[in-house]
Amino acid sequence: MRWKNAALLALAVLVVGCSSNSKKELPPAELPDFTEEVQLQEQWSHSVGDGQGDTFNMLVPAVEGQRIFAADVSGEVVALDRTSGDEVWEADLDVPISGAVGAGYGLVLIGTLKGEVIALDSDTGEERWRSRVSSEVLAAPATNGQLVLVQTSDDTLTAFDAYTGSHMWTFNNTPAVLTLRGSSSPLLTDRLAIAALSSGKVIALDAQRGIPVWEQAVAIPQGRSELERVVDIDGGLLLSGGKLYVVSYQGRVAALDVDSGRVLWQREASSSVGVAEGLGSVYVSQANGTVEAIDERSTSALWSNDQLARRQLSAPEVFSSYVAFGDFEGYLHLVSQVDGRFVARERIDSDGLRARPLVVGDWLYAYGNGGKLVALTIK
Repeated sequence: MRWKNAALLALAVLVVGCSSNSKKELPPAELPDFTEEVQLQEQWSHSVGDGQGDTFNMLVPAVEGQRIFAADVSGEVVALDRTSGDEVWEADLDVPISGAVGAGYGLVLIGTLKGEVIALDSDTGEERWRSRVSSEVLAAPATNGQLVLVQTSDDTLTAFDAYTGSHMWTFNNTPAVLTLRGSSSPLLTDRLAIAALSSGKVIALDAQRGIPVWEQAVAIPQGRSELERVVDIDGGLLLSGGKLYVVSYQGRVAALDVDSGRVLWQREASSSVGVAEGLGSVYVSQANGTVEAIDERSTSALWSNDQLARRQLSAPEVFSSYVAFGDFEGYLHLVSQVDGRFVARERIDSDGLRARPLVVGDWLYAYGNGGKLVALTIK
């Protein structure tokens, strides 16, 4: 276990391109100059404890109604009015948080390094229930109002009663020998529990019984070494219009039919952070720092922006007519959905910006590694 944990962390560092003593390693690209076309206006900012911490957490905030919920690595959870930034409540769980934040149906859901899932009341922050799972939780739990679904670092899926926290079912998977540090947040509909695995597969289970409905391989491990064979799906699943969008590391980006798992289209890609969708295109932040727009009809690249090579980009998010994403120096970039040109840039947090931006209507929320949560609009 000690070797495996060290290997996981080392691989995560390798993937994001952190500095080393090797003379052959290329540095991150310098920020390109461009003519600003739109202005990002900060509406409010709030400090959330210690932020993401040093273990490559992806503690993405969540919105329910008029509130935004965020958590830090040390156990602080806050609820803020999402338009004013005023604090509604704060809870100190006093546990190391590694999977956050899931929200919906009156619950705020948190996963911990100690193998716990904690449900808080979204109105008051009071703890509703706390249950054990098989290992650490590295992604936000999901809920459909009846169940809470948790994916642990060993690819096990566990469902709990949303009201009481009582165990409903468990589905075990065999994880890959070597994996990235992280896991994709599962999806939970009224009918299906959907999860992406370190083996490069996506599975769908019957939500009520935990029985397999379909399974689809998005990527197939290739290469002689275990490093070359890593095909984790860590970047999250995107469900839109009956299509399930997914991207793997050293594999493919694909669209699946959510009911059957059938591959609608696929294209080679490598990403550990995820995709966004809009205007008939799918946007991918590649592991090498290239951002690409893929046309869903032809599966060809509409445009590719490689000017941020090796800058450890976050997952993209569609914001108005633009695509937003962060980088390791804490800059939020906006590029055009049409041709990928830069239109705006704003520094959010000097500690970096690896969590996916969160967009609700005309508002964008960015959560920096150092704990700075910022609400932005286009001026």
